Amino acid sequence: MAVRRIPLLAVDGGGTKSLAVFTDRQGQVLGRGQGGPSNYHGSGTEGAKLGLAAAIREAIANLEHSGGSCVESNAGTVLEVECAVFALAGLDTEADRVAITGMVQEAIALLPLQVGHLIVENDGYAALLGATGGQPGILVISGTGSIIYGIDEYGRTARAGGWGHRVGDEGSGYWIGKQAALSILRAYDGRGADTKLKEWVLPFLGMEREEELFNWMYGSAYSIEQVSRLSRAVGQAASAGDKEAQRILAAAADELFYAAAAVIRHLSFHRDPFVAIMQGGVLQHESYVREALLRRIEAYAPHVQWDEARREPIYGVIAMGLSYLKTKGRGNANDNVEPSTFQAGNR
Repeated sequence: MAVRRIPLLAVDGGGTKSLAVFTDRQGQVLGRGQGGPSNYHGSGTEGAKLGLAAAIREAIANLEHSGGSCVESNAGTVLEVECAVFALAGLDTEADRVAITGMVQEAIALLPLQVGHLIVENDGYAALLGATGGQPGILVISGTGSIIYGIDEYGRTARAGGWGHRVGDEGSGYWIGKQAALSILRAYDGRGADTKLKEWVLPFLGMEREEELFNWMYGSAYSIEQVSRLSRAVGQAASAGDKEAQRILAAAADELFYAAAAVIRHLSFHRDPFVAIMQGGVLQHESYVREALLRRIEAYAPHVQWDEARREPIYGVIAMGLSYLKTKGRGNANDNVEPSTFQAGNR
């Protein structure tokens, strides 16, 4: 059996998709692949595992031998990876860490892959490193879910939010979509504000009546990702002047601000200059939310300096792996799962 040694596998997995890349010791990408969502809170353990395996399998197929052939074309070839870093959404507690680590190891077992050292971390932490380059600042993420991370000049970190769609993710695409569904049904009952939100949301889902929305919310076709996409319909309604849609987006900005302010306080950024970066589909596409959040943060922390992300989140994952390779050498996947160095605020 042929063995090919690769220094690093980096995986960035979220509620919408998963990205896997193989790199050399300089961080040069050798192969990449994309799979489905890998947040086990939303997709379930089996679905998340398959999303990860699909991304890695595509990266393997994309990984070229020095002779030009692909690994996938050689059925007997096994990849021996010195370090694998998985930065995944949904890792918020020690119980999550245990569950996700097991899920990752099961995904690896599905592939012609052997891992020397395994690091499992929250995807937001990796995104923070990629966005700020390790410099002091905060990263506000609002996509399918939402979370705010920060890091100061001493490397201390803090976070707020990110508790998932059932008890958190305020200000996210999912939260906005859920609020829209609630508003439509409340208006249908006559117990909520008058709104034309249904004129955007129902056609977006291929529906005509409010009862269909109710049935969908409790049916098998329901998904976190699809509810999150409703935020685009809410943005369209807000742009058309619908007051309820505008209220929902203003509330989303408020929720993101409360979380950002908590991180700013914890790291004492309200007294000194710091960089702030916004990421995620909601903050990219919904100017109503982005501008309202920007104004509130500037009023709270006048020294804030807005910036663009230096690199995509996957490069934060790669940086974590390269740091291990440079300082620790080779480990063992069975007993060397790297513990988190991330301190979750004052939790």
